[in-house]
Amino acid sequence: MYCIKNGKIFTVTNETIDKGDILVKNGKIEKIGKNLKIPAGYDIIDAENKLVYPGFIDAHCHAGIMESGEGGDAGDDTNEMTDPVTSNVRALDGINPFDTAFREALINGGITSVMVSPGSANIIGGEVCALKTCGKIIDDMIIKEVIGMKMALGENPKRVYGSKGKAPFTRMSNAAIMRESFFKTKEYITNRAKKDSTTPFDLKYENLAKVINKEIPARIHCHRADDIATAIRITKEFDIEYIIEHTTEGHLIPDYIAMQNISVCVGPTLTGKSKLELRNKTIDTVKVLHDKGIKVCISTDHPVFELYLLPVSAGYALKTGLNHDEIIKMITINPAEVCRISDRVGSLEKGKDADIVIWDKNPLNTGANVQLAMVNGKIEYSI
Repeated sequence: MYCIKNGKIFTVTNETIDKGDILVKNGKIEKIGKNLKIPAGYDIIDAENKLVYPGFIDAHCHAGIMESGEGGDAGDDTNEMTDPVTSNVRALDGINPFDTAFREALINGGITSVMVSPGSANIIGGEVCALKTCGKIIDDMIIKEVIGMKMALGENPKRVYGSKGKAPFTRMSNAAIMRESFFKTKEYITNRAKKDSTTPFDLKYENLAKVINKEIPARIHCHRADDIATAIRITKEFDIEYIIEHTTEGHLIPDYIAMQNISVCVGPTLTGKSKLELRNKTIDTVKVLHDKGIKVCISTDHPVFELYLLPVSAGYALKTGLNHDEIIKMITINPAEVCRISDRVGSLEKGKDADIVIWDKNPLNTGANVQLAMVNGKIEYSI
């Protein structure tokens, strides 16, 4: 049990409290306010002249499934490149909790939660999970086992399977395979529901049925504007919920995206234009979409951009005219809501997980340092 005392508390969803206190009990936030009465048995953490934030959240990365420092295939379990449709696999089963990226993210970036996804080699890549950045057993780190189904359009599936002389070789085939998978899933659902059905169990379609039935959203990798439009077109055909990942050219069609009433993840922004579909990448995308009323999350796509640099990537949005509070939401409550875990994380509120990070200065400043990081009410790092 702890009392974090006299810090400047950025609750994110409520007012900022100057010289405020937080009581932590049984891994949860018990109370937040000023001059709180400290019950007996609570250890005091002095946060005077320090800044207190909720743990940051990366809404799109591959930490643990594409291991840091691994130059070959041994630690890369990101893409099951044997079939363009692998909805039967899930990221959870490929994550190594001892990947150094998790610890670095916590102590250098104040990141306490991440969405880990299969990669974008396949049209349908597999199930996505949300987890904490602390732990030795992945099952103990999980916030939610399944928060979406990874899908991808654009260059990556074309390159992977086109090089093997297989479909997809074109964007037409990308769309056709995605569309066909949804049609087959609907047929599977209908046939399995029939009395005395002889349709055999198929994990691919069972998992895709969660998307069709709106139990989980599709999380669709799109860089180019035309791929974003294709994703929107197909999801409308099947009336499914979805999130656009990367959204690199989103600034070219912001009004169209805004009309869809969807959320987006933007990033990684601070990387090179390593392929054709990144040629229009700009740091302005976040602001352009935000100004249209679109819920935006900033992500690293780790290891494309190091996970611990999430606050740095977010900080660059200051250059576009966004303010501190707007940007902080893009790495806290926005990703929590997009990942459907906001009942537990994303803000400092009574009853939520005590994922709390104390900084010496504004974390959007590259010179800021984590002073203390608490996850589930346990101090995991302290200087």
